[in-house]
Amino acid sequence: MLQKMIDLRSDTVTKPTPAMRRAMAEAEVGDDVYGEDPTVNRLQERAAEIFEKEAALFVPTGSMGNQTAVKLHTRPGQEVIIEERGHIYNFEMATMSAFSGALARPVHSNDGSGILTWDEIAGAIHHNSAYYVAPTGLIALENSHNLAGGSVLTRARTADICARAHEKNLPVHLDGARIFNAAAALGETIADLARPADSVMFCLSKGLGAPVGSMLLGERAFIDEARIVRKMLGGGMRQAGVLAAAGLVALEESPKQLPEDHANAKRLAEGVAELVGVKIDPEKVVTNIVIFDVAETGQTADAICAQLREHDILASGFGSSIRMVTHCDVARADIETALSEMRAILNH
Repeated sequence: MLQKMIDLRSDTVTKPTPAMRRAMAEAEVGDDVYGEDPTVNRLQERAAEIFEKEAALFVPTGSMGNQTAVKLHTRPGQEVIIEERGHIYNFEMATMSAFSGALARPVHSNDGSGILTWDEIAGAIHHNSAYYVAPTGLIALENSHNLAGGSVLTRARTADICARAHEKNLPVHLDGARIFNAAAALGETIADLARPADSVMFCLSKGLGAPVGSMLLGERAFIDEARIVRKMLGGGMRQAGVLAAAGLVALEESPKQLPEDHANAKRLAEGVAELVGVKIDPEKVVTNIVIFDVAETGQTADAICAQLREHDILASGFGSSIRMVTHCDVARADIETALSEMRAILNH
């Protein structure tokens, strides 16, 4: 019998649950471009209800959701303030420049957490500046923060940043790709974490385990415009209820799994922290993302990942670091197997 592949590259690799597959097979559908897919409409209404926003829009990807928000919040020639490791800046193909004519203004978080303070943001704002300086058009936040190891933005920090931004008439977009993980880690409601932001995107296909899709939320007029931008980006889908049905199951069922995913990530972090040459602070791992530095092991991150692959374990190398992400298809026994193989590789 083939050994199970333990895939820790991302929480995007999950397979639909049996309940999702049943819902997809039985989904009531219509043409969503005409607004006539009842399952898509139910998903949008349910997401808006959970987030306590006026409206929501089903989009194929989180990047499309984020970039739609950037397009609507900015005008060409403006800047978007974002933490320097933010997904919108690093992993979305410079679309804010190509599509919206906006430029990223990356900001360093001095404590290394990836969670910006207002003072750090304020230092990057160009407000009522000289005419030859690109004005700030948007502040983009991320919760949880992917490349910062799944760090979380508290309700209080979000509210403070949004209130101060609004005093300057600046909108705030929240990239909440994994906001359900953040809420589980903080013991907060989704609505409380998202409420201060003008727009929010979250992924159904990451921590929640659905096969496809993300949601963009905001005021009804904003979402009406977002539907137009989604179509410009090629995101008009027809009988998309087949996909939305899995998203509905994910919304209702998957958050229950997240504390277990977080516990597995904590165990993984504690285990790799014991390995010679590996640097990580397990106390900072609070969600499902584990990033550790292997520069002092005598091996490169890519070399270690290649050896893990030979033993049916998949991980991602980033420079001198390795990222592993727990999810619903990874059990505690898989974590122990991965740690055992890591010990063998680094003690070789």
